[in-house]
Amino acid sequence: MATRLEVRGLTVELPTRTGWVRPVNEVSFSLAEGETLGVVGESGSGKTMLSLALMGLEPPGARHSGEAWLQYGSRNGGGAGQTKRENLLAASPAQMRDLRGAHISMIFQEPMTALNPVARVGAQIEEAIRIHEPRLSGAEISRRALDALKHAAVPGPEVRARQYPHQLSGGLRQRVMIAMALAVGPGVLIADEPTTALDVTVQKQILELLEKLRGELGLSLLFITHDLGVVAQIADRVAVMYAGRIVEEGPSAEVLRRPRHPYTEGLLRAAPRLAREKLVPIPGSVPELDALPSGCAFAPRCPRRVAECDVAMPPLIQARGATTDHRARCILVR
Repeated sequence: MATRLEVRGLTVELPTRTGWVRPVNEVSFSLAEGETLGVVGESGSGKTMLSLALMGLEPPGARHSGEAWLQYGSRNGGGAGQTKRENLLAASPAQMRDLRGAHISMIFQEPMTALNPVARVGAQIEEAIRIHEPRLSGAEISRRALDALKHAAVPGPEVRARQYPHQLSGGLRQRVMIAMALAVGPGVLIADEPTTALDVTVQKQILELLEKLRGELGLSLLFITHDLGVVAQIADRVAVMYAGRIVEEGPSAEVLRRPRHPYTEGLLRAAPRLAREKLVPIPGSVPELDALPSGCAFAPRCPRRVAECDVAMPPLIQARGATTDHRARCILVR
């Protein structure tokens, strides 16, 4: 399968009163056509900042380095099958406005704050289409907006299009966000905690919808979550983040069945299961970015810490005995 998104050494730095900190630190991964990569970690691990950097939406004053190559099809009649490549981290604001929504799009974490509360949801989807397809007539734009709502399985799309966000349930607002994100037909979709604050029934419906759309549209999905159960359901591969770095990466089934990093093991022990077992929380909390330890960032919380852990940050190492590309950032996997 062709690679839709290739990230190499992405680092994001933010200014603070104590100096620059790195919420995203030398992150590398690839995302193939039709693939779902789950990005997992606790709050503060850098997941959302990673997604914002890819969308060109970092906070004011942020600086970044590295590369993020997006491969996408031409929309200007340049010929069937013609593709282009663009480094998102080097793109100008004007270039990002053209790419954002049309070729790479994002579902934000909280739809109630992401949607405009004083605009009807249909008008908001129409605006997204009009920006990228200015030559379309008003009638065609309205038809495309209704089609997007139908594609996102919004019941009664003609009625919902005339409503305001506060008139919709949490699940319907999330479906509207999905419709808006996919209205222009992007190849890469970033979903940032799209099922947070939804009850389990609606959560299941949203996950099934995303899986259905991925298959129908050939989407490449970057799915950000803190829930390993969700990853097991939707992701082909998983990248576990801690303190701004990927600490483990590999096929979802193998990582969840045989984790190689103590942090991943801790997340699994702390996750609720159907079987009645005692949940074991990970002691401590994610370290402050301006006070990271000199070696492995997880060492102060790790039950298997040894002196070597405090010397230097280990690289991502291929897991011994793994039959697939399964890597972990831990000296114990050697």
